[in-house]
Amino acid sequence: MTDANALLKDLRASIDNIDAALIHMLAERFRCTQQVGVLKARHGLPAADPKREAEQIARLRRLAKDAHLDPDFAEKFLAFIVKEVIRHHEQIAATTKAGDRS
Repeated sequence: MTDANALLKDLRASIDNIDAALIHMLAERFRCTQQVGVLKARHGLPAADPKREAEQIARLRRLAKDAHLDPDFAEKFLAFIVKEVIRHHEQIAATTKAGDRS
């Protein structure tokens, strides 16, 4: 049982490191998408881009398949992120419009 506990501890440490890396990567991704939101707002572009989203879904499904990850899971994960990005872009656009009226 000691060997199993040691292995479990090592695996959990790796999982914790991966989780930390995921959080940092998501933070960087959202920093970039915030800049995209500002750019879109300044130029009157819509918050959502269905064509880009469809391309990204297809791309991520291919990547997931190649990585032996369930493509449906990858698509759901991306959809969750995109929904949040669009929400941020809408907030930025609303703030930009409010600021333009001043």
